[in-house]
Amino acid sequence: MKHLSGLLLSMVMSGSALASSPHGYGVHYIHGEGDVRGVKLAYQYHTKSWLPDNWHHVDMYFESSVNFWRFGDSGKYDQNFVLAVSPVLRYPVMTLYNRPLSIEFGIGLALLEDTEFAGKNVSTHYQFEDRLGLVYNLGEANIAMRYIHYSNAGFKSPNPGLDFLSLSYSSKF
Repeated sequence: MKHLSGLLLSMVMSGSALASSPHGYGVHYIHGEGDVRGVKLAYQYHTKSWLPDNWHHVDMYFESSVNFWRFGDSGKYDQNFVLAVSPVLRYPVMTLYNRPLSIEFGIGLALLEDTEFAGKNVSTHYQFEDRLGLVYNLGEANIAMRYIHYSNAGFKSPNPGLDFLSLSYSSKF
């Protein structure tokens, strides 16, 4: 047992163990139009098995998240709870201070608790979650700036969509 706990501790403390782990997390601060603010907590599963062999520079992960959105001041505010899942592709575009800067793209599905939020009627609880972002690799972790858009893709009117900017920190565990 002592050897097993020592092995586990050395794996946790080792950067190579973190880099090879497929499991990760992300913490996002999100800010949307009309002063919508929120937090997005995400679990990430990193894989290359779904990609063609010649896409060796592309990284892929699946992100499952829970979002907590708030609109308005503390005395009178509107809130929304959102579950989302999205496949995400990441491709390095340049090196900045000897670290990769990547572009990221994903389209997933989201389930909104309320269809009326921040003065908008988005018609459906089911929405698409589209994202486009820049991700900077810090070695053991990443920081990212993303544009995230929620919309029902015109399946039902009205479809005004909800737009957010996200600043996030992510790492593997």
